[in-house]
Amino acid sequence: MTGELTVFAHWETALGDLLSRTEKLPKRVRPTLANRIDNLALDVLGKLVEARYSRDKGAVLRSANLDLEKLRVLLRLAHDRALLDHAGYEHAARNIDKAGRMIGGWLRQRVGEGAA
Repeated sequence: MTGELTVFAHWETALGDLLSRTEKLPKRVRPTLANRIDNLALDVLGKLVEARYSRDKGAVLRSANLDLEKLRVLLRLAHDRALLDHAGYEHAARNIDKAGRMIGGWLRQRVGEGAA
C-alpha cells in the first residue's frame, strides 16, 4: 500500500507542475495541445485512484502507463516546437519517467501476488 500512496503523491505534485507549465503555453495552443496535456495528466491521476480500488489493477495501471507515454510524446512535440523550454521539458520528462517506474513497480508487485 505504501507504493500506491507514494506514486499517487508523486503524480499529484507532477500534475501541479504540468498544469503550471501548460498555463504558460501560448494562447494559440492552449485549446489543443495544452488541454490535451492537462487531460492526459488528469487521466493518469484518475487511473491511479481507480487502480487502488480496482480488482483488475493490472489493466488500469497499464492504461495509466499508456497515458504517460502519450504525455511524453506531446511534451516532446511542445519542446520541439519551442513552446516549452528545455528545463521545463526535462523536469516534466523526469517526473513522467519516475511515475512510470513507480507504476511498473506496482504492476510487478501485483504480478508477484498473482493478481495482475
